Amino acid sequence: MKKEYVKPYIKKQTAGVMNKFGVTYNKGHREEIEGVPVAQITDKFGSPVFVLSEKIIRERYRTIYSYFSSKYPKAKMSWSYKTNYLDAVCSVLHQEGETAEVVSDFEYQKARRLGVPGNKIIYNGPYKPLESIVTALKEGAMVNLDNFDEIIKAEEAAKSLGKKFPVGIRVTMDTGVYPQWSRFGFVIENGNAFNAVKRIQHSDYLRLEGIHCHIGTFMLEPNAYKEAVKKVVQLMRKIEKEFEISVSYLDFGGGFPSRNKLKGTYLPPEVSVQPVENFIDAVADTLMEELEPKEYPEVYLETGRAIVDEAGWLITTVDAVKRLPDGTKSYIIDAGVNLLYTSAWYNYHVEIDREIRGAYENSIIYGPLCMNIDVVVESAFLPPLPKGTRLILSPMGAYNMTQWMQFIRYRPAVAMIMTDRSVEQIRRPETLQDIVGPESVPAKLKKFNFKE
Repeated sequence: MKKEYVKPYIKKQTAGVMNKFGVTYNKGHREEIEGVPVAQITDKFGSPVFVLSEKIIRERYRTIYSYFSSKYPKAKMSWSYKTNYLDAVCSVLHQEGETAEVVSDFEYQKARRLGVPGNKIIYNGPYKPLESIVTALKEGAMVNLDNFDEIIKAEEAAKSLGKKFPVGIRVTMDTGVYPQWSRFGFVIENGNAFNAVKRIQHSDYLRLEGIHCHIGTFMLEPNAYKEAVKKVVQLMRKIEKEFEISVSYLDFGGGFPSRNKLKGTYLPPEVSVQPVENFIDAVADTLMEELEPKEYPEVYLETGRAIVDEAGWLITTVDAVKRLPDGTKSYIIDAGVNLLYTSAWYNYHVEIDREIRGAYENSIIYGPLCMNIDVVVESAFLPPLPKGTRLILSPMGAYNMTQWMQFIRYRPAVAMIMTDRSVEQIRRPETLQDIVGPESVPAKLKKFNFKE
């Protein structure tokens, strides 16, 4: 059988790129995930398919909680639903003992439907409908208020229930990392946060119980958490002295990074991303330095990405191969940016399902959508891949399955590899009925008049 002729080409090397390989950082192949052959997974669930590991999720949670609780005596952890709110993922972490942290009435309802009692839910976020606050207060949720209008709304909710309720406030501050996440919560430095507490304490229906902050996402500098702890503890002491109350909890949110590769970074994540223990040290050690034993409040972390991201993969398939006008090799796969919202920020780790010989070259991986922006990986260092090759993209556990969208194509199945290496479907592929179910067509639009 004759080999296919591939026309040789010369490509100019561009000065000024980060390294001679462009923006890639890996090459390799993978035939299995957690002991289960890739081919077995796609034979059962099709392609593309998201895959999650129960074992890794449990191990990551246990590692982080064990370390945190060894450093601080009243350590608590609450699972960030927005990171991955699939029922099976949340159930694993609730079995491990994590409560639920939600940022919308939708997520609140999802947690309650799953069986999480209201008093095991932290309710954050900048927008909480009045009816949702009423429900949360009545069910004993920990409600953290974001702005003065929300204080008024919470007061109205409490008044309708005829009693006084504990609430928390979300605060923001300068931690030395820019751009600063300043749109959420009350500013500490200008006195806004203290004024919010004053407003709450003068209410007949609210009283302050805790302070919450979330200083950013995919944070790479542990020292930012040291600054956050110092400023929140300072605020706590001022509140307790002024109003003669005891703040019962502090919540430092999440934002810890995973071993993903941010676009624009030179070093691989194994080098550029510090261990999660360094971030916990920044929180716990600073707390122990700043607090006296008699004033230890409960302290929450809402770590999402650092637990689940590296427990997820996406298996996808090369459908077509072509060269662009400038000679760049490109591949079209069956998964696009509709499934991979995070591709705007990360250069995913790309592996192929078997060893393929041939010269490696920088290639572009496109999705199947009829849009020019459907670029899954801008530069992947790959050998010549034939049609039908499976690509395994990672890490995929965080945000992709909550930020994905139904656009042009159906969303695929999600499978979980259980601790016994059985593989369970935890979300079936979408069908047409899932999409058109909420729709209706007025009667006068139901008759078509196609001309011959």
